[in-house]
Amino acid sequence: MLAIWQYGGMVKVTYTFDDETVDRVRRISARLGKPQSMVVREAIKEYEARADRLSDDERTRMLGALDRLMQEPPTRSDAAVETELREIHAARRRWSRRGRRRS
Repeated sequence: MLAIWQYGGMVKVTYTFDDETVDRVRRISARLGKPQSMVVREAIKEYEARADRLSDDERTRMLGALDRLMQEPPTRSDAAVETELREIHAARRRWSRRGRRRS
């Protein structure tokens, strides 16, 4: 069940938590001297910041893929790569100069 109300600049929402989660929120609230709603808001904010990071399993999988890729022989010569990088750099400079003239 989810109910939502506007309440003094905040949105009042009703969620259903299991007993253990409610006990945790109450203990933290009492220990920190903060309202339970603030404890939940801060926990969600902290969780959001971590949710964008890779898990250990994801990191290990991606590093393994990178290690396998690094072991493969190059598909182009160093000279070909350098030529392409110079062309990209020159194109970016041309584009940058074009943008400055319009200002």
